[in-house]
Amino acid sequence: MDINGATILLTGGTGSFGHAFVRRALRDLPNSVIRVFSRDELKQSEMQDRFRDEANLRFFVGDVRNRSRLTRAMQGADIVIHAAAMKQVLACEYNPFEAVQTNVLGSQHIVDAAIDTGVQQVVALSTDKAVNPVNLYGATKLCEEKIIVQGNAYAAHSSTTLSCVRYGNVVGSRGSVVPLFERQREEGRLTLTDERMTRFWITLDHAVDLVEFALQNAVGGEVFIPKIPSMRVVDLAEAMAPGLPIDVIGIRPGEKLHEVLITGDESRHTIDAGDVYVVLPEHPWWDDHPKWIEGEPLEDGFSYTSDSNTWWLTTDELRSALGDG
Repeated sequence: MDINGATILLTGGTGSFGHAFVRRALRDLPNSVIRVFSRDELKQSEMQDRFRDEANLRFFVGDVRNRSRLTRAMQGADIVIHAAAMKQVLACEYNPFEAVQTNVLGSQHIVDAAIDTGVQQVVALSTDKAVNPVNLYGATKLCEEKIIVQGNAYAAHSSTTLSCVRYGNVVGSRGSVVPLFERQREEGRLTLTDERMTRFWITLDHAVDLVEFALQNAVGGEVFIPKIPSMRVVDLAEAMAPGLPIDVIGIRPGEKLHEVLITGDESRHTIDAGDVYVVLPEHPWWDDHPKWIEGEPLEDGFSYTSDSNTWWLTTDELRSALGDG
């Protein structure tokens, strides 16, 4: 769909992705109205001040746990981008039902409110941790994916379509390793959980690109996954703080050595569509949808993991990407 001129509701809009998306939308979608929906009035106030001259921004204080408030915020919206989540792994482990209420029940509220208010398109943000989850955060995001994808069955009588994007940790976002290493660099010593650890590398701009691709191409039920490079965390440490001492402190509860974006089981219904992989739903209602995707089925047993990736960033490339080279 043509998103320029649309009214877009962005849940979790004061987060790292929200700021990046708003900057892009204000630049590229001058005829659109962006509604920022989040529960922290202080962050909203700071964001309003940052974008004080922008007439196309609206701010709604609310929580995705509150369906009635969410429904009110969606009235008249064409598109919903669902980025609201509890995402700190340890906080989710310690407060499990709080994570369930935000990430699981909140996603169901997104589906219900979008259908009830006639929203045309929903794109929800997911994570590599939803794939073979080993912590509660990942389990709640797996539930979110299932709720969003299956929401298309409930939307069969309406024009609403729902899909997901799935990617790994975003470079420089709150809670990621880059700001941690920046703080530790000032202290003169880095900490590393395991020297074997690998991660996918995606920037905020690339994450916004992926959401825009989904908005322009989804017909409902897909999970869009970007083709992105991998990095070794020891290489990132060397790029950011060459020669600095490193303490290996051991892997944390709920942490993986390597990221997984597509499993071998998922690959049976996944398409290679150029710059992205697209996981297609395995539901009867999908047969009624047009197949827009031109691509190749993946080979049997294919999996997309950060340690088996064929595209790697060197230390120099990491340093350049961080602006230090």
